[in-house]
Amino acid sequence: MADPENEITADLVAKLLREQHPDLADLPLMFGARGWDNQLWRLGDNLAVRLPWATQDADELLLKEYTLLPALAPRLPLQTPVPQRLGQPSEQFPHPWIVTTWVAGEPADRAPATRGAEAADTLAAFLAALHRPAPEDAPAGRDRRGGPLADVGEGFAHFLKEATNRGLISDPDAVREVWDDALAAPDWTGPALWLHGDLHPANLLTREGNFCGVIDFGDMCAGDPACDLAACWILLPDGVIDRFHQSYSSADAATLRRARGWALIKALACLLIGDNGVHGRPGGKVTWGPPADAALQRLTATRS
Repeated sequence: MADPENEITADLVAKLLREQHPDLADLPLMFGARGWDNQLWRLGDNLAVRLPWATQDADELLLKEYTLLPALAPRLPLQTPVPQRLGQPSEQFPHPWIVTTWVAGEPADRAPATRGAEAADTLAAFLAALHRPAPEDAPAGRDRRGGPLADVGEGFAHFLKEATNRGLISDPDAVREVWDDALAAPDWTGPALWLHGDLHPANLLTREGNFCGVIDFGDMCAGDPACDLAACWILLPDGVIDRFHQSYSSADAATLRRARGWALIKALACLLIGDNGVHGRPGGKVTWGPPADAALQRLTATRS
């Protein structure tokens, strides 16, 4: 994933700030995290620097976030990293980069939500606020996110086969049963709604057992809300899925069936990424495995 020719260091980030945003250059700088697409460096108490470092799509996703998120963030009830400055590609670093607000909290893959009812209400309120009709020029989802569930059928089959071959799935027939039911649900016929597009445990932040922030809006797009509603099975503890649905309130039965299919896709992908981490494969995130496994158990235990 990483680009060894463009290693990101504190010295490099400080130099970029001095060259392009000198009024920020004297703020304390501290490494934050290496995400899937970007690195995060904390800047002072209230800001962060995000720089593409790993994937071919990272530049495009960062610019999308810079363009779209400032207008959406004010209506969202959870904190988000709102872009403040844009850094231009240069000889020092051949990619765009951004300065955003800092969002405090622990990623939910390391600190899961434990206050179930409150977390269900918090997640539902966030998604209800986000899921508003998008303009006609809103971006389509990367990897067909937010589109018809049938469009990602090949991806589901690949993930399920790989997870089964690795011994990560104990009952693949149960997983297929949930998928088939989701696939049989009527397609979304409402307006294309704004979606986060990538709600997995590493992109939700928690504090004291409840969600406090949402990060990484690079996959923001417009489409079927079922794609985002899938997150409840991966992010919430046992026993509160129905509460989440009641709190969100505007999803019909067909949308919830499709959401279960999207949840399978997300859980299988995260399960494989977690297994990569266990075995030291590239792109491995060992902390992604347990919540994905728990999600699959919830989904197959409550088949429609």
